[in-house]
Amino acid sequence: MSRVGKRPIPLPQGVQVKIEGNRITVKGPKGELSHEVPDVVQVKQVDGTLVVERTSDERFARAQHGLQRTLIANMVRGVSEGYEKVLELVGVGYRAQMEGKTLVLQVGYSHPVRVEPMPGITLAVDQDQQTRTTLIIVRGIDKQMVGQQAANIRAVRPPDPYKGKGLRYRGEQLRLKPGKQQAGKGKK
Repeated sequence: MSRVGKRPIPLPQGVQVKIEGNRITVKGPKGELSHEVPDVVQVKQVDGTLVVERTSDERFARAQHGLQRTLIANMVRGVSEGYEKVLELVGVGYRAQMEGKTLVLQVGYSHPVRVEPMPGITLAVDQDQQTRTTLIIVRGIDKQMVGQQAANIRAVRPPDPYKGKGLRYRGEQLRLKPGKQQAGKGKK
């Protein structure tokens, strides 16, 4: 039995779930998400919680059990609290600003890079008061979409391996490489 899959999903106040065959629709204060579960998994609503069960013990069913439970739990959290990913913009002369809903990045290219938000995603630019770093905030109710949008933004200028300049996730640990001067000091 999947240890993740057998844990029930608590439903917070104000979250409604509609189960129609294999389609699960979760509605909450932040929005609505729906998801299609495979036939090997069944979802039941039992007094204020959702319980995910598998119909057989085949390998595919066992693999899907924990996955589907986690995807549904992410939907429940998304419509009640939402998700947020923060990126830091590090580099002299690197800038980010909003033009309407579009994010405009100036990150060392000869042209500004425009990033359109995916449906259901909001982008914002802020500044960290302590480190004076520009922050790009990605918010939404779908965890996968928030992560994908943040990855697309980071891919515009990933952190440089020598100086660390570029876009990085907040809290991301970078391993900087030593330059030619440092690397050559030990050799004779």
